[in-house]
Amino acid sequence: MKLISWNIDSINAAVEHSSARGEMTWETLQNIATMAPDVVAIQETKLRPTGLTKKQATAIEELFPEYHKFLSFSTARKGYAGTMMLTKEAPVSVTYPEIGAPGEMDQEGRIITLEFAEYFVSTVYTPNSGSDLARLTDRQAWDDAYRMYIQSLDEQKPVIFSGDFNVAHQEIDLKNPKTNHHSAGFTDEERVKFGELLDAGFTDIFRYQNPEAENVYTWWAQISKTSKINNSGWRIDYYLVSERIKDTVKSFEVIDTGARKDHAPIMIELEH
Repeated sequence: MKLISWNIDSINAAVEHSSARGEMTWETLQNIATMAPDVVAIQETKLRPTGLTKKQATAIEELFPEYHKFLSFSTARKGYAGTMMLTKEAPVSVTYPEIGAPGEMDQEGRIITLEFAEYFVSTVYTPNSGSDLARLTDRQAWDDAYRMYIQSLDEQKPVIFSGDFNVAHQEIDLKNPKTNHHSAGFTDEERVKFGELLDAGFTDIFRYQNPEAENVYTWWAQISKTSKINNSGWRIDYYLVSERIKDTVKSFEVIDTGARKDHAPIMIELEH
């Protein structure tokens, strides 16, 4: 079983591919389609509450024919956040949970959960704390609410969940930990909360399989001309699983996106 997760940073930019960056985004999406994953999880779709346009829907259908498609939109801000999941197998149920997060976070289309016979597969786009950490307090409340939500799923059956968690857990997970110590995504508060999520019974698959691996990242800043060239990145995209199924995951891979900065897709394969 093959699963891929990716923060696409706008489905429309990919479908239109009217810029060099948009073309690279479209090529990455095409590459994902050729891999024929069983489940695709996409974050930061930036779709309007009305959903996919006709052009967008046609493009997704042509790339992923016969996949079941599920979308969650932001109703708080138009063209913001949002998630999508594509799956070959029809799920038993689909939920777009509200977890009791502060402010408008529950209205930003950040979580989709698919239930299958043996497990849940969920995706999340975790709120960013902001450049001035203006949202850090709310982010901590989100982390607590999200942890409790995932635990509630895990009490029923194992969970496979992925997404842009907007945090580099350890110093080994970003190129420049010292200069970013108080930056969004690498504050002590965010790192502690991510540790609490793991301690609640979940495994970071990449780090479990590669405990000492350095210089493996999933995100490179667009504003820096040399971030990708110099591999000055962050690992903020994860596949996490219930501890009891961690050894069923055969492999983890960061999919190469060439010169394209921002997020790279990640992929895992399970034994079944």
